[in-house]
Amino acid sequence: MNNDDYIIIDVGLQQSITSEQAWHYHIIPKLVSDNSIEFFVDEEHQNGQNIIEELEILFGKTVRLYSASTITVKHSLGKYYRKPDEHVTGKAKQIDHYHAEDFLYQLIDEAQSINSSDIHIEPYEKKARIRLRIDGKLMERYVIRLTDYPALVNKIKIKANLDISEKRLPQDGRIYFGTGETNFDIRVSVLPTLYGEKIVLRLLSKNTAAIDITELGFNQLQLAHYLEGTKKTSGIILISGPTGSGKTTTLYATLKILNREESNILTIEDPIEYTIEGVNQVQLKEAIGLTFASALRTFLRQDPDIIMLGEIRDTTTAQMAIRAALTGHLVLSTIHTNSAWGTVARLIDMDVPSFLVANTLNLTVAQRLIRLLCPFCREKKKINEELFLGNFHPPRKLNGHYIATGCERCYYTGYKGRKAVYEVIPVDAEIEEHIKKKDFDIKDILHKKGIVSMADQAFYLVEHGETTIEEIYPILLNSVN
Repeated sequence: MNNDDYIIIDVGLQQSITSEQAWHYHIIPKLVSDNSIEFFVDEEHQNGQNIIEELEILFGKTVRLYSASTITVKHSLGKYYRKPDEHVTGKAKQIDHYHAEDFLYQLIDEAQSINSSDIHIEPYEKKARIRLRIDGKLMERYVIRLTDYPALVNKIKIKANLDISEKRLPQDGRIYFGTGETNFDIRVSVLPTLYGEKIVLRLLSKNTAAIDITELGFNQLQLAHYLEGTKKTSGIILISGPTGSGKTTTLYATLKILNREESNILTIEDPIEYTIEGVNQVQLKEAIGLTFASALRTFLRQDPDIIMLGEIRDTTTAQMAIRAALTGHLVLSTIHTNSAWGTVARLIDMDVPSFLVANTLNLTVAQRLIRLLCPFCREKKKINEELFLGNFHPPRKLNGHYIATGCERCYYTGYKGRKAVYEVIPVDAEIEEHIKKKDFDIKDILHKKGIVSMADQAFYLVEHGETTIEEIYPILLNSVN
């Protein structure tokens, strides 16, 4: 099955050859049976009987070739096969994983090399599949037989020190992965489903060297407000956003600049995603009673200067965080709200008195992650105002916009990397008064202070060709609701 740009094949067919074989012979599998195998071959690389003989020896089957245009084969190779080249794949290799003892290690190595955050291993009625989350989107990578699935599950459980005999209850564990140059932890979550146990592996980097607060996505004014808030010796800084919006990365970037010899920094996290020399980090363990609230209670007896809570989840934790901020500590944490100003209402809903919120809140931040267009293949188009949501009014007129097309460098997704967009509200005396009065309609005040909304910052990225209109839809929807 073809379209104008590439040949469409399913994951099972894709796995019939390795990326090295695909690129070496410039072939794309068409059909595989017990005795024969058929390929589309690049018309410029087709070499009569010689290539057929080589492939028959290689696969031990009768080989048939079907000519396809050079551009179609090139696009297909770029979409389905990671080129054995450092800028595309690093060290990852595709293997016949049904029988390979080291498949798990190569899978993790591949995921890490292409900056995947999660590996999803999922059983269904007739097959099991493996998907990788890249730039926030899941991509199917492997299909494995159900007969091979239990062995893979047990191997993961053994590495994570989990009970291989327990198949009815969820389990959580951790794997340390080290290959000499690369060392990181993997959080393992096992969930019983209808057809077996689904496993998610979260790859946790141990290196904060690459995290730079100036590179995260703050504009100049936002960064100035944020850094000013971190210089205070007491109070609370809250970062809001949904799961996967980069809140933890922002917190770690903040801890990096606060990490000084004269400061005692304590964190309670779930999980510890990065390790920072000089910071006392505690792993949450709710099963034995080590919760955010209980850890914070102990932290206050540890003479801290700065406390980082992974998340404010409940009333008890919220009230204790406020108490810690009131008693002379700088508290950093995250909270689930849709906007920076929504954090104030959320704290009040958690039974924190409005005057305490006003007195302790230094800064409230909201953020989202936006996929960035691949700079090598983005394509400029004329703007059509109908592309925007009906009740969204662009702050400035656009002369054009860019769309995602896809190329070999971005694995034919059209996107390469992500960037955070922020909304930063510093709490000054005027805003404090509105918090005390529970007056939440302050859009005009924020506008006069030059506070840039997430929608405006997302629009800026579209305006400068960094992302697409479609990519910022969720932020625009939130701004007009």
